[in-house]
Amino acid sequence: MHTVTYLQAINEALREEMDRDERVFIMGEDVGWNLLGATGGLKDRFGTERVRNTPIAEAGFVGAGAGAAMVGMRPVVDMLIAPFVYPAFDQIVSIIAKSTYLYGGQAKMPIVLRAPMLYGAGNAAQHSDRPYPTFMTIPGLKLIAPASPYDAKGMLKAAIRDDDPVICFEDWTLTGLRNEIPDEDYVIELGKAAVKREGSDITIVALAGAVPHALAAGEQLAGEGISAEVIDLRSIVPLDRDTILASVEKTGRLVVADPAHIMGSVASEISAIVAQEGFWSLRAPIIRVATPHTHIPFSATLERPLYPTTEKIVNAAKRAMA
Repeated sequence: MHTVTYLQAINEALREEMDRDERVFIMGEDVGWNLLGATGGLKDRFGTERVRNTPIAEAGFVGAGAGAAMVGMRPVVDMLIAPFVYPAFDQIVSIIAKSTYLYGGQAKMPIVLRAPMLYGAGNAAQHSDRPYPTFMTIPGLKLIAPASPYDAKGMLKAAIRDDDPVICFEDWTLTGLRNEIPDEDYVIELGKAAVKREGSDITIVALAGAVPHALAAGEQLAGEGISAEVIDLRSIVPLDRDTILASVEKTGRLVVADPAHIMGSVASEISAIVAQEGFWSLRAPIIRVATPHTHIPFSATLERPLYPTTEKIVNAAKRAMA
């Protein structure tokens, strides 16, 4: 075992998969210069053929990545920050998500898009989005949001080996998070949530940067006599319905913490699933803790209160218990 940060875990996953499979290469804006800290050392190790800086032309280089995937390569396309997926929306939705279906399974699309989410850092409206709910509505894409170094490495490695397109939403509020990971190779199956804390009174489902707050809320609630089960969703598509429904069947109450905007969110989808398939288990209304349906301001004073916090999750849990 060795201890790494969230960023170091991503870097290790990229390096190990490039060592393991010569078809894996990285392309994107400034990947050779390690602008955000996840691609350090890769250009020196693998050269500019496999670590390719691109122009600021997302539609072009995402489309090029799709073509490379269709002819047998395994590109990892670095979007630099998550909102930069928008200029490439047509390539992602019309080509990447649909090609395997349109060609009757004759075409594979083993492409990974890394989409770092730089919210909570004063990056204002155009650079602070958490756009995974938008892509959740598109069939043909797998979406992951690892919330720990262990998951970031294991899930990114699994994504690179997957024959389907995967968008990896990396939460940059977690970049300094540290934990131990194995020295040996490992992957984490996509589509599986993780029960991070066992409990019997209330279920708290969280994803991405809301997970540490949910775990802290679980600790605080335990001190007040409330036993909270905390689930890290990890994978948005496929979504682990079974783990969520089994937990709600046990506890009878549900709080969902999601850093995205509340309208049309993952929190909303989970709430709908539980209301439809687990209604008779519920002993209280479902409560969503998410970001208000508003653009993100540049002002840190205005921005910071928007997202899920430990206090908001604790208060939601207490309302559900009441």
